Amino acid sequence: MDLGVEKLVGRKDGAIGWMIFNNPERRNAVSLDMWRAIPDVLAAFEADPDVRVVVFTGAGERAFVSGADISQFEAERNDASAEARYSSASAAANVAMAGLSKPSIAMIRGYCIGGGLAVALTCDIRICEDGSRFAIPAARLGLGYGFGGIKALIDLVGPAIAKEILFTARQFDAEEALRVGLVNRVTSKDNLEPLVREYAAMIGANAPLTVRAAKMAAREALRDPDKRRLAEVEAAVAACFDSADFKEGRTAFMEKRAPVFRGA
Repeated sequence: MDLGVEKLVGRKDGAIGWMIFNNPERRNAVSLDMWRAIPDVLAAFEADPDVRVVVFTGAGERAFVSGADISQFEAERNDASAEARYSSASAAANVAMAGLSKPSIAMIRGYCIGGGLAVALTCDIRICEDGSRFAIPAARLGLGYGFGGIKALIDLVGPAIAKEILFTARQFDAEEALRVGLVNRVTSKDNLEPLVREYAAMIGANAPLTVRAAKMAAREALRDPDKRRLAEVEAAVAACFDSADFKEGRTAFMEKRAPVFRGA
């Protein structure tokens, strides 16, 4: 089952929903039609109970995502109204990525630069190959970097490292990215997809309601205290204890077997 458009492909593979930035000739730079396709692809994965984990990745070997497709700017951002349409589409895509209730993994090959790093930051887990490179080059381009993106970066690596990334605009290699907390794991090029699939299988075998409640709580913990939707978190936790999966988990533990969770 394929979703999306030619350059933004959604593909279901068992319990994994793959969202593939498919523009390898331009290092998977994102065009307007790609931004527009993201919410639809993720909504389909949200609605499919068989999809337990969503993996974001880029086609080819050179890049995860390298940001916006500048070659399309003349056609897509050539006046104020066009810019407004583009900004609306990219904002809706970012809301969809950040708001995904199911766990997400960024599988990163090659360059993860600028907007590409912003995409990776919307994921719960980031796993990269040892040849990956990370940067936010806004300061070299004279661009203003918005508050939302800076907060997401600070939430992940802390203010000192975030300021180093933003002020210097330099590239971090994979090992340094691991050391400062930009990524969770670094592995070889050949082992990248197997490792991501291993993580997806571990997550997918666990109770979906428990994982969802944990993701919700972690998200709320990063909000300002007066904006936290704690009642929703409490309801999600209560739903775990009221679920058939909770009974299955207890029964499987007593019977010394692997549980089979249904997400209900």
